[in-house]
Amino acid sequence: MTFLDNQLLFPAVEMANPEGLLAVGGDLSPERLLLAYQSGIFPWFNEDSLILWWSPDPRMVLFPEKIRITKSMRNTLNKGNFTVTKDRAFKEVIQECARAYRPGQKGTWITEKMMEAYCRLHHKGVAHSYEVWENNRLVGGLYGIDLGHVFCGESMFSAVRDTSKFALIHLAKELENRNCAVIDCQLHTAHLESLGAELISREEYLRILQREN
Repeated sequence: MTFLDNQLLFPAVEMANPEGLLAVGGDLSPERLLLAYQSGIFPWFNEDSLILWWSPDPRMVLFPEKIRITKSMRNTLNKGNFTVTKDRAFKEVIQECARAYRPGQKGTWITEKMMEAYCRLHHKGVAHSYEVWENNRLVGGLYGIDLGHVFCGESMFSAVRDTSKFALIHLAKELENRNCAVIDCQLHTAHLESLGAELISREEYLRILQREN
């Protein structure tokens, strides 16, 4: 495991330990975060921890054209009860993601410093949010980093059932229409798998990541 200093560089991802932990330390500057995502690395740590940088193998991804829409979800989509916007409430979405209850998880990795860092990326036009509204109330959404041919999903929330799925489906359809290769979901969860996400090797993910737009 490598300890980072002020130099803007990361070790080769193949140096990550079996759990995917690659490096410790550094900062959350826009430049370092962008370099991380472009290299197949992401930060994930608790509030009382040093910054931890990860590059797991295998990697959970969702190919936009493979998103799974159940019959009940299709009915929800067709009812017209929800509307989706992009970048209308980035800060609110990331705050709601931080507050969201996740079974088996104590606290949140979306600390104040993380929020500030991703808001800076949002102002630079790199981080984006997708919001789901019901009667002008924010009820779901997600945010992530858009690298052009890869969208690095960070987190999502639902205040009303299925609204995070609603946001993800909208994102997937948008990305499919512009020939985006993949949505990076980082780590396996049963919820993501139920939506069509799958595990691929880190090597394959890096090949996709390094492909020209």
